[in-house]
Amino acid sequence: MIKKIVSKNFDIKDSFKIDVALKNERYSSLASVFEKTPLEITEIITLSGLRGKGGGGASAGCKWSLLDEYSGTKYLVVNADESEPGTFKDRRILSHDPHLLIEGIIATCYAIKSHISYIYVRGEYEEFSDILQIAIDEAYDRDYLGKNAKYLVDIVVHRGAGAYICGEKSALIESLEGNRGYPRLKPNKISPEMFFGDATLVNNVETIASVPYILKNGAKAYRKYGTPDSPGTMLFSVSGNVNTPGIYEVPFGVSMLEYINKLGGGIKGGKKLKAVIPGGASTPVLPADIVKYSSLDYENLRDNGSALGTGGMIVLDEDVCMVKALKNLLRFYHHESCGQCTPCREGTSWSDKILDKFVDKTATQKDLDILRSISISMNGKTICVFAPAASSVIDGFLKHFESEFLECIQ
Repeated sequence: MIKKIVSKNFDIKDSFKIDVALKNERYSSLASVFEKTPLEITEIITLSGLRGKGGGGASAGCKWSLLDEYSGTKYLVVNADESEPGTFKDRRILSHDPHLLIEGIIATCYAIKSHISYIYVRGEYEEFSDILQIAIDEAYDRDYLGKNAKYLVDIVVHRGAGAYICGEKSALIESLEGNRGYPRLKPNKISPEMFFGDATLVNNVETIASVPYILKNGAKAYRKYGTPDSPGTMLFSVSGNVNTPGIYEVPFGVSMLEYINKLGGGIKGGKKLKAVIPGGASTPVLPADIVKYSSLDYENLRDNGSALGTGGMIVLDEDVCMVKALKNLLRFYHHESCGQCTPCREGTSWSDKILDKFVDKTATQKDLDILRSISISMNGKTICVFAPAASSVIDGFLKHFESEFLECIQ
């Protein structure tokens, strides 16, 4: 089941050090990269079917090609603001194989004709940021980066201030520019982000870390794994009521239940599975009877009423109170809303307070009706997808576990 592409060097001692990294094929893709044109590199990534692994799942090659029509300074921004509850895969790359990320950055910068990359790291990831910076310094010393490199690339690490909303790419760029991390209004046409007015590519850590394997082995080699629409592999996090929580890289399309039982070690204490939040806290919950038929790919989870997201599975056993679980999530959304949009600012606050009534068993049918109404008012009426995500979380719990909410009323 496991296929190690990104995670190949994770178990090697001192894999984050450049001497160990070089002995284990890091930077080995660059020789073939520089023999091709930037356009050819982008075409290989497009043919591979690589999709963004930070939640959106958009075609990486198509996203890269958006920068072709722009001249002048271009930027690559790597989104390492891993703040999604239930997701902890990017920090494993930063701490165990940072040179893989740097190699992917060099190749990506070459493809989009950029000479500078910013890595925006979650504010709480001080330890991982320090490891990454040491690796970058090593790459400069060995002339993989900087003015003496075959292709000039400079990398700057920027730590955020702990705001979940800065995982949204336009809010991230606003933060990089020194502004408050507010998401931007989206343009009427598909276009790249702009950093100080210059075209910018924003990709997640794991997306960029997947690039060296593809460029070294070819698009067909990557497509050997996964499904036709979701090719390749992904680092899936699993946490919650399982025996062996952790991060395991598997091809897209693997059975969710098989993953939980074999790699997650099954449900703790021999209890029954009740539900799974499949792609991080912002994806709709799935009950056990749907989990049985779910697989870890974008299309299947979409068809089953949820989303792959960041691949962060949170497993809930039969003893979990779904009312309290939703309260826990809504408290997070209430705290992390940036407050820019009224439906989000007020909706997350109001729904959080209503859940207090359900937890205290003082709720009425009217409270349940209001909760549904708030969910509707948050969906599709804000600048970014924060509020719609919170709305879909509410809807998922009420759709599959309404009986537990009605019990609180009774």
